[in-house]
Amino acid sequence: MRPEAPLPPHAAETIGTFLRAHALGEGLDGVVVGLSGGIDSALVARLARDALGAEHVLGVLLPDAHVPAELVAETEGYARGLGIEQRTVRIDAIEAAFRAAIPEVDDRVTVGNSAARIRMTLLYALARERHRLVAGTGNKSELLLGYFTKYGDGGVDLLPIGDLYKSDVYALAEELGLPRSTLARAPSAGFWPGQTDEGELGAPYASVDRVLRRVERLEREEEIVRSSGVAPATVAAVVARVRQHRHKRRLPPVAKLGLRTVGLDWRD
Repeated sequence: MRPEAPLPPHAAETIGTFLRAHALGEGLDGVVVGLSGGIDSALVARLARDALGAEHVLGVLLPDAHVPAELVAETEGYARGLGIEQRTVRIDAIEAAFRAAIPEVDDRVTVGNSAARIRMTLLYALARERHRLVAGTGNKSELLLGYFTKYGDGGVDLLPIGDLYKSDVYALAEELGLPRSTLARAPSAGFWPGQTDEGELGAPYASVDRVLRRVERLEREEEIVRSSGVAPATVAAVVARVRQHRHKRRLPPVAKLGLRTVGLDWRD
């Protein structure tokens, strides 16, 4: 997947500087990265290793029954190849306890979101023990579309690739020589067998990103249809999704009572 626009120059160097500035010093000793076998987490782990040194990166794989054993082994091997410390912690028992506590909740998206929040809790527990930050793996496409779990994989300290569209992620991953198997794997949140990002979004990321780049430039919907070559229904769906999920990109709203209010007019 090639991006419509050139990859931002010095992307890897800029992200490396960002990681060093935020994750080392002042009592911090690096990052924890949740590894999934997908391209985003593989890229973040590689960038963090290159920027911080392998001794400052912990890669954590948190599989459940939906994650194939072959993918677990491949991801563990990738972490070993990077030279970073790696841990695998199965979350099946925690998921089972969640389902047992509220058995009436069986919607597969709700259950999948709960798994993402379980993973977030474990990543933060490990990060605190090591005085590290949780490096998120969300990209710009996912952030704009709201294609992440609030307080799940969206619950992180840093977003190193958060200003790279998904097509940029592929371009940078190719530039850095990430494994072909990772590049070829269909993006998936892994909520259920056969689930894919593009299946849920209803369009390939190449088309979605063409729309999102124009949304970023504040083009009107009819202009996006003309300039992107993407079907009007897809353009409308993407634009609507960006609007619909604004709440995921904002702090929770606060009822204003004081002189300065967090999230409104008190900005640190």
